[in-house]
Amino acid sequence: MHTQSQSFGGMGLSETMLQAIARKGFSMPSRIQSAAIPLLLGSNRDLIGQAKTGTGKTAAFGIPLLEAITHKSRYPQALILVPTRELAIQTAGELESLQERGELSIVPVYGGQPIGPQIRTLKRGSDIIVGTPGRVLDHIARGTIDFCKTAHVVLDEADEMLDQGFIEDIETILSSLPEGRRTILFSATMPKAVAALAERFMKAYDHISVPAHQRDEDLTEHTYIEVHEKDKFEALRRIIDSKPDFFGIVFCRTRIDTDRTAKDLQAYGYHAEALHGDLSQNHREQVLSACRARRTSILVATDVAARGIDIAELSHVINYALPQDARSYIHRIGRTGRAGKTGRAVTLVNPYETKRLITFQHSLKLNIKRETLPVVRDIVAVKRMMLQSSIHQIIHQQRFGEYLDAAAMLTEGQDPLAVIASLLAHTSQKDLCPSHYRELRKPKSENNVYASTGNQRYPHNGFKKRFKKSVRSTRKSSYSR
Repeated sequence: MHTQSQSFGGMGLSETMLQAIARKGFSMPSRIQSAAIPLLLGSNRDLIGQAKTGTGKTAAFGIPLLEAITHKSRYPQALILVPTRELAIQTAGELESLQERGELSIVPVYGGQPIGPQIRTLKRGSDIIVGTPGRVLDHIARGTIDFCKTAHVVLDEADEMLDQGFIEDIETILSSLPEGRRTILFSATMPKAVAALAERFMKAYDHISVPAHQRDEDLTEHTYIEVHEKDKFEALRRIIDSKPDFFGIVFCRTRIDTDRTAKDLQAYGYHAEALHGDLSQNHREQVLSACRARRTSILVATDVAARGIDIAELSHVINYALPQDARSYIHRIGRTGRAGKTGRAVTLVNPYETKRLITFQHSLKLNIKRETLPVVRDIVAVKRMMLQSSIHQIIHQQRFGEYLDAAAMLTEGQDPLAVIASLLAHTSQKDLCPSHYRELRKPKSENNVYASTGNQRYPHNGFKKRFKKSVRSTRKSSYSR
């Protein structure tokens, strides 16, 4: 078990690296950095690290890697394999930011863009290659990358790469690398396929992981809300509207669902964008850039499209569709509650999905609490308070001067209160009224259900008794047969 016991200054890093770390604003190492960096600096053993996205694992392997590569070479000295294009770009950028003078050539290679420009870049020389398995294998087949001098290989998010079907590509790539290389493997989970990969391709290795009682999942509040399938969009709106600072990812099951949900949100005036595999690479990068710049506050995504993306300080992850399995749940909710920040994971389930979610809870040893939807009158009250606060701020800062003439014209011979109400009716589009939200139907298996605008709770205590009576009746009839 490893703990965060020392600063970057006590790890034996070069002064140049310490300056780069300080320039990035890092003060103390994260738990995975505190465990991994001294091991990677202190020996040449292989390493397996269990850490999810957002725990600082790129720096955990990147800092020792940059310290180990002291000079340029004609051939790549390190290869980092990642599951997605976005993660390839992010990882290359992170390593670049850790270089004081940018002496080493760090090249990302990934699919979804013409291979020609990558080939021209590689011909100029590359010290570290960050790539997706398919595109790296393509370059090997073309002879545009020669790994004969590669001394370091990193498999980042190994479980994700295997989930996406890259196992054969990874095995082919690893088989083409020099036998004396050092192999570093990072994975959020350790399924049998990852363990088998390590057993086959790694030498004697150290194994580190974040202690269970210090999991970053503990920074996330887990809840679920039971609603009818047809009421999920209305429920989603209420969750978003109840949090003025909502900034999150909404996970859908399919590309069609993702597009439809994003368009429905846009129709109601939300700053939402879809992210899925059918988007071009340029479009995907534009969507992610807008999200990181907070021009987009809601990213509606499929599981595959969201793998590997790193967006800081997300407040929420909404499971609009239930994940396929417990591991998918962990990968989804790992997008919030990161780097010491708290977050919320809210799962919307129909009455027939609740049992499967509870199974996830038991297998993951998480406390996923049941909750009711935000009450409409409370949502409207929050919006009115926000509007009032904004208006008071404008008055205090006297930022209304150029509108005085228009105000005088509008209020001439009119009741000022009626004028203000008319302006709100004109601009808010019922956003400040309970009628903006529609009624929700009562889920069949619920003890607590939602009324139209007040979310009043109705007793449904007889459900369990009727269910047990039905089961006993069914068993009796089956025995008689």
